[in-house]
Order: sequence, then C-alpha cells, then structure tokens
Amino acid sequence: MLKQLASLPRDARDTLFLLVVIGLIVLPQVGNLPVWCSALTALILLWRGNLAVRARPLPNRWWRAALLAVTLAATFATHRTLMGRDAGVTMVVVLLALKTLELRARRDAFVIFFLGFFAMLTNFFYSQSLMTALAMLLALLGLLTALVNAHMPVGRPPLLQAARTAGWMALLGAPIMLVLFLLFPRLAPLWGTPTDAMTGRSGLSANMKVGSIARLALDDGIAARVRFEGPAPPQSELYFRGPVLTRFDGREWNALEPWARGSVPANLRVEGAPLRYQVTMEASNKPWLLTLDAVRDVPTVPGYEAFSSPDLQWFVNRPINDLLRYTAESYTRFRSGPVRRMPGLQTALFLPPASNPRTVALAAQMRAELPGADTAAFVQATLKRLRTGGYTYTLEPGLYGNDTADEFWFDRKEGFCEHIASSFVVLMRALDIPARIVTGYQGGELNAVDGFWMLRQSDAHAWAEVWQEGVGWVRVDPTGAVSPGRVGAFNRLAPQPGFLAGALGTMSPTLAQDLRNVWEAVNNSWNQWVLNYTQSRQLDLLKNLGFNAPSLQDLATVLAWLLVIVSLGGGGWALWERSQHDPWLRLLAQARKRLRKAGLDLPDAVPPRQMAQRVSERFGPAGQAVRDWLLRLEAQRYARAARAGDLSLLRRDLRRLTWPR
Repeated sequence: MLKQLASLPRDARDTLFLLVVIGLIVLPQVGNLPVWCSALTALILLWRGNLAVRARPLPNRWWRAALLAVTLAATFATHRTLMGRDAGVTMVVVLLALKTLELRARRDAFVIFFLGFFAMLTNFFYSQSLMTALAMLLALLGLLTALVNAHMPVGRPPLLQAARTAGWMALLGAPIMLVLFLLFPRLAPLWGTPTDAMTGRSGLSANMKVGSIARLALDDGIAARVRFEGPAPPQSELYFRGPVLTRFDGREWNALEPWARGSVPANLRVEGAPLRYQVTMEASNKPWLLTLDAVRDVPTVPGYEAFSSPDLQWFVNRPINDLLRYTAESYTRFRSGPVRRMPGLQTALFLPPASNPRTVALAAQMRAELPGADTAAFVQATLKRLRTGGYTYTLEPGLYGNDTADEFWFDRKEGFCEHIASSFVVLMRALDIPARIVTGYQGGELNAVDGFWMLRQSDAHAWAEVWQEGVGWVRVDPTGAVSPGRVGAFNRLAPQPGFLAGALGTMSPTLAQDLRNVWEAVNNSWNQWVLNYTQSRQLDLLKNLGFNAPSLQDLATVLAWLLVIVSLGGGGWALWERSQHDPWLRLLAQARKRLRKAGLDLPDAVPPRQMAQRVSERFGPAGQAVRDWLLRLEAQRYARAARAGDLSLLRRDLRRLTWPR
C-alpha cells in the first residue's frame, strides 16, 4: 500500500494528503453535525481521493451544482434556517469538501487552505477543551504543511521537508501568538452554549419532574472545580446550592417566581469562621452560581453582577456561556428564614388536591402515633422509616405514575435522590411542616495532583429543607438515610468504566484513577490559565508590570510598544540574516553589477572564469586587472590552498579596481 502511494504522481499524492488534513479538521465536529452532513462529507472526500488515485477527471459543474443544492436544502430542513452558528458550520463543512471536487490549480488549493483554517476555528464554537486544542494544533500543522508543499518546486519534494518548514513557521509565530493572547482585549463569545434536550443524564436543572426518567445515566463530565484556601470541610458537608424548588403541581417541582420569593425573608444567621474558596465553573447557559451553603457576602465574579434570592440561591445578571472563575466565602454552620410561622410559608405547605392520598393518610397516622410531636421528631421518625423500611437507592427505578410519593412509600420503595427527596417533602407537607427541595451538587472528589475538588455531573443531588419553629430552615438529606454511601466520603457514584479503564484497573486498582487525576489536573491548568484568562487577569498582569490603575488604554499602549519592539527586532534579524549570506556570492554579484555599468551585461549563472574570459574579449589589456581579480575570486572558492581570510583582501581590492569604460 505504501509503495503504491509512493509511486503516485505528485498531484495525486498532495491531494490525498490534503484530504486527510480535511478529515482531521472535520472529525471532531461529527458529534455536532447532522448525520447526513458527516456522511455526505465523508463520501465526497472518499470520492475525491478515488479520482486522484485513479487519475480520473473531476465531475462537471452540474454535479457540483446538484450537490450544492442538496446541501442547502438539507441544511434548511435540519435547522430551519441558513443563518446562525449550527447552520453555518454545517454548510462550511460540506462546502469545504465540495471545493475539493474542483481542485485543479494552485488558486483552488489556496481557497481550500483558507476555508480549512476557518473550518478549523469552528471546532471551538462547541468546545474549547484541551483535547480540541491539541487536535486543532495537529490540523494547523497539517494545513501549514500542505500550504508549504504547494509552494515547493516541481518534482517530488518529501512531505517531511514541508512539515519541518511548517513546524518552524509555527514556532516562529508562537511568540507573537503569546503576546496577542496576553494583551489582546478579551472578547465576549459569539454564541452561547445550547441547552441540552431533555435526557436521562445526571446534572442540574431548573426544575424536577419526578418519575419521568426510567433510568439515570451518570454523566462523568466536570461541572465545576473548587479550591479551598486552607483545609476543606468534610466531604459530607460539601453541599453546593443550586435552584431551590418550592412550587409543586403533583408531578413537577419548580422554583418560585422572582416576585413570590420575597414573601419569606432570607434572615441568614451564620456561626464560626467563613471558608474562602475559588470556583471554576463550566459553561451552563444558566444564570445561577454554585456556592457552598451558605454565602453571606457577595461573591467576587469578574465581569458579572451577583445577587442572591431570599432562598439563598446566588445568581448573576446574565447566563454563564463560558468558563467562569469566582471566589466566595461560605459558612457551613448557619440558619435562615423566619423563626416564627408567617403567611409566606404557605407556599411551602401546598399539596394539590387529591394528590398522593396514601401519603396524606400516612401523615395522619404518624400524627396519631406521635401526638404533640414537633418538627424534629417527625423528621427523625421519617428518616427511621427510610432506614428500616426496606427502601433502596437505585438508578433504574422505572417510570413512576402520577402519585409518585405514594408509589415510593408503599409500592416500589426504590428510586434515586429526586424520588426520595420529593417523597420526603410531600410527607412533611402532609404533616403540616413547610418543606422544599434544594438541588445542587453534593460531595465531589479531591484531585491529589493539583488539590482541586472536582464536582461532576454525577454529583448532582437533591435534598430537602424543612422549617422548624424557633430555628428556621434546616437541611435534611433523606437520601443519606436510604443510602449512606451516596452522601459523604463513602462509595461515590461513578459511571461504568470503559474497556481501557477496566483493563488498567485489572492491572492496578489505582492506575486508572491516577492517570485520570493527572489528565484532569492538566486539563484544569488549561482551564485556569488559558480559557479563564479574562480581562481582569490582563489588568492584573499590567499591575505586576508596575501600572497603578491599569485600563484598556494602558493595555493597548503596552501591546503597541511590544509590536514596535518586535518589528524592530524582526528588522534587526533581517539585517543580520542578510549579513550572513554567502559573502563570496555577494562579491561576485557586486563585480557583475560593476561590469554591467561598464557595458558588459552578463547572466547571473555565468561563473567567474567565464566572466574573466568575457572581460578579456571585450576590454583587452584594459580589463586585465578585473580579469585577474575574477580568477582570484574563483581560486578562493575552489582552490585547495584557499584561505578564509582571502575574502577580505578580495573585498579591499574590489574597491580599488579601475573599471574599464
């Protein structure tokens, strides 16, 4: 196979290499493109490769026009528009492949190169991860290699030579890239991250529809990374607060409307010293922040305005569509809410009429068995029922009906955290105890390599808060009563390992986890130092350079001065490089220029001996000194006894020569 490829004409070989590079650019996009787009692109590239190998003629314009019409129609049918990010990327990918069907001249190749550079950038519309960056770096080197190869002379220059030149070009451009990265003003993203469709994967949502998911697939993706300043609290106390769900319609839990939340004041009371920490939160397309319960003071969120609701949830003034790093202070010992019953708590008592009748009857039975019991007693009785009643935690509970609490308490007795928390809150409300659901993330995992706590989507959790007279809102996690391993530092939930991870785990129980920690530490460094390099960090860089109150104008000034310095440095390099050119050839060129002024115009390829002969023929004895100098120049280059120092003598004698007229 390799011998067959090596025997191909240069045009065919270069075309196949360019097609491979295009495939490398498009491959990471397959998960974001419609199936027909990926399939059509692959077929076109394979078709073009087959034409190159077999030296067949390219399809005529009618074929290309037909494929273009199909692309436009399919794009419009898929996205209902030809504008916007998704539709635009779809068309760019197919058009890049279609352009290869008219690859006849160098001009066509240049169009493909520059369209390929643009298609390469579209990968970052969907992901800015380290893996995407590495794949696009490889694609960039491939495109540069193809571009250099297109400028190589005729023949069959090796691709390795073009690759070396491309690598050297990329290396020379790296300092300029670094300067622009550090000082070019940070711009907002062009597009936000699209919301996920309703799926059965773990994660955080603005509402909770109980019983609609038959099987929960754990998502191992990172939701946020947390670094504490000082010792971290116990894992069992790591409750990162998200949406608080109070309104219940019998099946679905939702947050209160903004105007309804103020009916119950926050009344936050904290104890002890605060925990200071830094959160690096992945893009969520939601306006909420993840904070450890509970935050009293406004978190420091660069580029955003942060504010809290009376139910202690923190928000920012717009959706978070990019990696965000912020700092906050939390108190793990706190109380909140009113200490006396008030009308605003009625919303946390509401149950739809005729909803979950058996749970309502269970509440009446508990009141009869525990006359005069307070909230704490009823909570403990319910938790004891969960511990001893045969209830289990499972990720495959099946679909629930309309009365989800009844099914959980009396029929199925199994579910994951949303079933348990919802059933617990319904029972509390039936006991005339105000209660609500809090969603967020619980626990996390410490990466021993870089010291960050990682919150994964599989750490998404739901727990309850009940209102207690004289105390206020109190956290209760009923899932811990059913499955203690789900909460705290016991057996964390994790997706099933893949084939490679399973094989590594067989060889060494800790090897797969160690490799994973190292990779996530590297990826976290990428997030911290590259993706999270914000405008505020640019200004901090200027502060380190001595600016007292840096501004965007100072940033532009520093960038302009650096560009001037780099330009002067480049000019100096060019002058130095020029001085390093072959001085022998420079002397020969000077002699040829002087002879041209004397009336003897000689081609550049004429060697010194022939030049000396032509001088004798043209000028006779008057050109004897010039003839002798040219022969000395030739001897300096080719004679065995030549000395490097002779060039300086030749240069001096050249200036003293009397040229014939």
